[in-house]
Amino acid sequence: MATVDECRQALHDLAARLAANAAKVRDRVDLDRTLACRITDLGTAFHGRLTDGHLVDLADGDDPKAKVALTTSSDDLIALVRGDLDVAKALGARRISINANPFDLLKLRKLL
Repeated sequence: MATVDECRQALHDLAARLAANAAKVRDRVDLDRTLACRITDLGTAFHGRLTDGHLVDLADGDDPKAKVALTTSSDDLIALVRGDLDVAKALGARRISINANPFDLLKLRKLL
């Protein structure tokens, strides 16, 4: 089981990766949504905002009104961010859950 600090770092790593790709996808992806990442095995959550291809304002704590919510275990979050776990396969195996508008899900795929 990963720690809260490792999960926090994984989300910051994801934010850095998105920032590196932001210029390429900004014209193709018009997405401005609140995001919550809920870590089931640690009983913790993080929240932030997806805007212009960036993940910004990352902070500890849940956002119950988030428009996009990812629920997963700590180890699966780390594996997703590292690229060791495919999002589609993880969804199919119910290792992760993403609660979002279907159109937002299509836009999210373009960001990653």
